[in-house]
Amino acid sequence: MKTRQEAFRSVENNAFDLCVVGGGATGAGCALDAQLRGLRTVLLEGGDFASGTSSASTKIVHGGVRYLQEAVTHLDIHQYRVVKQALRERILMLQNAPFLTRPLEFLVPCFSWFDVLYYGFGMKIYDRMAGRAGLFPSRYISRVDVVKRFPSLKGERLTGAVVYADGQFDDSRYNITLIHTFAGCGGEALNYAKVVGFEKGPNGKLTTATVEDQITQQRFTVCARAFVNATGPFSDTLRSLAHPGIQTRMRPSKGVHIFLPLNGFSDHDALLIPKTDDGRVIFALPWLGRLLVGTTDDEAGLQEEMVVKRDEAEYLLRHLNSYLKKPFFLDQITSGIAGLRPLVSAKGTRATKKLVRDDEVELDLASGMISILGGKWTTHRAMAEDTIDAVLRSLGSSLTPSRTPHYRLSGSEGYDASYSKKLASQFHLSEDTAQHLAEKFGTAASDVLALAQQNPRLLSRIVPDSPSILAEVVYSIRYEMAVTIEDILARRIGLQLFSWRDAITAAPIVAGYLADELGWCLTQSQEAIQRYTDKINRLLVTVGLAERSREVRDQEE
Repeated sequence: MKTRQEAFRSVENNAFDLCVVGGGATGAGCALDAQLRGLRTVLLEGGDFASGTSSASTKIVHGGVRYLQEAVTHLDIHQYRVVKQALRERILMLQNAPFLTRPLEFLVPCFSWFDVLYYGFGMKIYDRMAGRAGLFPSRYISRVDVVKRFPSLKGERLTGAVVYADGQFDDSRYNITLIHTFAGCGGEALNYAKVVGFEKGPNGKLTTATVEDQITQQRFTVCARAFVNATGPFSDTLRSLAHPGIQTRMRPSKGVHIFLPLNGFSDHDALLIPKTDDGRVIFALPWLGRLLVGTTDDEAGLQEEMVVKRDEAEYLLRHLNSYLKKPFFLDQITSGIAGLRPLVSAKGTRATKKLVRDDEVELDLASGMISILGGKWTTHRAMAEDTIDAVLRSLGSSLTPSRTPHYRLSGSEGYDASYSKKLASQFHLSEDTAQHLAEKFGTAASDVLALAQQNPRLLSRIVPDSPSILAEVVYSIRYEMAVTIEDILARRIGLQLFSWRDAITAAPIVAGYLADELGWCLTQSQEAIQRYTDKINRLLVTVGLAERSREVRDQEE
């Protein structure tokens, strides 16, 4: 990827075949698909890449066992199709970025033989739907085996468990890697570039986007033959900008996840809690040295701050603890994430948890804008393929087949399971740092470490408890357009998700490198540290992990 300054110069006041608005999973997927099909493409993101929905997922590559239950229980063909497509796409995500993904076993605890038959039958349907794209078949394991694998589970009433396979992935890094791959194919991407208006030709079709650089507040234009709206939960905002008065379609819902110590859980087994008070499922799965627990589903507004609240954290803990010998407590939460799901409204459906996670490609005949609405991470590639098919039709171009089904992403070339050991040997790294770099960057980790060869100090850890090293900070700034502390700690490296308190410790260190690379003055650096620290402290307060300071109380009043 280019530096942000280089990308800005390439995009500013330039013309393209296609302008994709939205730098999350779907937007990045659309941009890559379009560029590979010969369309000169630019990707614009109003914030940081993956800064919204796409970095707040449950980090599972899956068909969706809950959606399968809805399909079978209510004979819902739409839910069935969503699961079927997602299972086909699941294997492609695992194959195209093997360093960011892995198969994972999920255990469904059973407390009666009826549970065993019910969940076992459902998982066999799941296996059958996956067909040749299956990972490995589901099976029953005994109570003894369950307790061996999950010593923290209450075993007294257990009959056994049904075990099935799904995939796991690093969502924010997968998103960044899609953009790396797109840029490597000749595409232009720019973050913090907010579309604030459009110009239209004599026929009423969009011809030009007015863009505001959120860093400098400078405005510029981008011309394109076609425009794709891939802004997820915010799709209605852009649709209205292109066509004032158009009917709204989105019904966002809020999903919350918390992170806990990996006490009593292994690094290769996950737990599915099959039923909650409100009819959802909850996952508890290992993720980069933590236990990720989620999710919730509550209707939310676009202006609502995406933070984990105390009652939401207590909801997740209550359901998880009902299965455990030794409960987790609120003060053991190390961090959390919250995000909006881009659900599309359906007539007669009131609760967001009942909305189908399907997607829809919409062509607005008045403006010519093509919007990709709804969907989920696992189906982002298929959604992008459908969207670019629509773009080609709208441009009157021949419908060339998509190249993305088996297109390996940047960092996958030459990657195998032993790659972290090669890194450790070649660069004299600790085992955990080598594994961390391999899982974040794939074979591009050698580019990160090349910076440390020029400056050995960059091999130092950012904070003692994390395997992350300083070279990642510099690489993120120079080659991944990171311009804030949170860009680096939350989405490029993942330290913020591992520990809010470690992230506060790391903030001044990261700010120092941002200052060196971006030319910040001392005042800018201090302000950046204060803004970031204040934000993390607000997160700690909101979830109930810290007392409200006088300053916070004064702001609330």
